[in-house]
Amino acid sequence: MLDLVQAAVNVGFFVGSMGIGYIADRFGRKLCLLLTILINATSGVLMAVAPTYPWVLLFRLVQGLVSKAGWVIGYILMTEFVGLSYRRTVGIAYQVAFTVGLLVLAGAAYVLPHWRWLQFAVTLPNFCFLLYYWCVPESPRWLLSQNRHAEAMQVMRHISRKNGKATPAALQCLRPDEEVGEKLNPSFLDLVRTPQIRKHTLILMYNWFTGSVLYQGLIMHMGLAGSNVYLDFFYSALVEFPAALLIVITIDRIGRRYPWAGSNMVAGAACLASVFIPEDLQWLRVTVACLGRMGITMAYEMVCLVNAELYPTFIRNLGVLVCSSMCDIGGILTPFLVYRLTGIWQELPLVIFAAVGLVAGGLVLLLPETRGQTLPETIEEVENLRRPRRNKEKKIYLPVKKQDIPLN
Repeated sequence: MLDLVQAAVNVGFFVGSMGIGYIADRFGRKLCLLLTILINATSGVLMAVAPTYPWVLLFRLVQGLVSKAGWVIGYILMTEFVGLSYRRTVGIAYQVAFTVGLLVLAGAAYVLPHWRWLQFAVTLPNFCFLLYYWCVPESPRWLLSQNRHAEAMQVMRHISRKNGKATPAALQCLRPDEEVGEKLNPSFLDLVRTPQIRKHTLILMYNWFTGSVLYQGLIMHMGLAGSNVYLDFFYSALVEFPAALLIVITIDRIGRRYPWAGSNMVAGAACLASVFIPEDLQWLRVTVACLGRMGITMAYEMVCLVNAELYPTFIRNLGVLVCSSMCDIGGILTPFLVYRLTGIWQELPLVIFAAVGLVAGGLVLLLPETRGQTLPETIEEVENLRRPRRNKEKKIYLPVKKQDIPLN
């Protein structure tokens, strides 16, 4: 029954990634964010008071449909607001907040051992996020992609005013009474239609799958502290902080690709090394396990950041959610890989994890470097990421001096 509840969450993640990703690109980030918050909070409360197991299963499935999608929409919305120099910082801070949430959850679960009260405790604060309706505007990048120039100008002027900066003169090119170009509507085919985006999609999907399998698999297979489930969970979350610190230090100095590829390879190598460490060297096994967990945490956080940088605005949310749906497939398969294969050979899952991680590291090197690049707006810009930039006239909603605009 517990396994089925967890499977329901992962099925919800997968289906929600497909459907809500399209809706967010078609109808806007803000609307979808508020809807996912409302549905997540309501279904969480209903789950806490559910009278029978089938009802628990149903509301857990509904939570899965919207909770991951809401998290990703928030991430996309944030990266589309901030300037180029801040994208790294806010992206990592957003994920560090997730890690802090894991630590708080461990404490809350210890204080509230009954699952119904714990469910109430982690669900009710979600209703406060509905206040975002009054303080979070729509993504101006999305508005521009939909030729809603007047609304985009209003948002950008608001940002300039709050930041104490003058609105760039280039924004005057955005005329509210004039539509330039064709309105872009998202399509699943856009993720595979052109060569570079197709390559990005396939590699990113594999890396999301790898992150999920190794992230969950290492916890299941090795554990980090005896039989105390609360300390197990706490320690496994604690190791994510140095991973975030390493990302902050490296990705703007070295770039995205090499730290990302290296973290995948470190995780794979740690799994492989664990196979040959004797049982009596427990301290060494724990150290290598921590190293592997830190490596795959870095890779997990990097794929979130780079995924958003490799798709144009009008399919960015769809691209991230479709690619990340593979981590839900990984979440469904991981218990089978760990608990079934250990019956054949105790270390067999680690061998598979090692192979999967090393391949993922190699594939990352085939992606373009996005350090110092503004978020792409069109498919053409994504296709030309690896090619030298030419001095050609920009579209009317992409002024030449992008650095002057608070959003880029």
